[in-house]
Amino acid sequence: MKVSARNVFEGKVTNVQPGAVNAEVELTLGGGEKLVAVVTMASLHNLSINVGKDAVALVKAPWVVLLTDAGGYKLSARNALEGEVVRVGDGAVNAEVVLKLAGGTEVYAIVTREAVQELGLAPGVKATALIKASHIILGAKP
Repeated sequence: MKVSARNVFEGKVTNVQPGAVNAEVELTLGGGEKLVAVVTMASLHNLSINVGKDAVALVKAPWVVLLTDAGGYKLSARNALEGEVVRVGDGAVNAEVVLKLAGGTEVYAIVTREAVQELGLAPGVKATALIKASHIILGAKP
């Protein structure tokens, strides 16, 4: 599959919680990390999503928020993936930051250069990638 989303996470559906309009779908990645996506019930049926099915989660890099310290706050973003910065690619205004999770999965984020400096993002720094469940696009083979 060729897509413009920088993050393409392959995994297996491990839980589905249907609702009246939307469903929560839990995807377990190869490294054991879990992502929760919110999709419409129509999408759930159109993709034939059920527990045990292989699926992909697509997340555009600008939709990923990075933090280095939550300051004791609980956050509303459903997905919080902890890892270590392995690369920072600097641009004129923005930077691409690559976070490697414990299971080996890489998460790409596009943040401002100012954010890189303020958060002290550099290789070796521990950080968390926040991804809203509604920002995940699910894909599955028929």
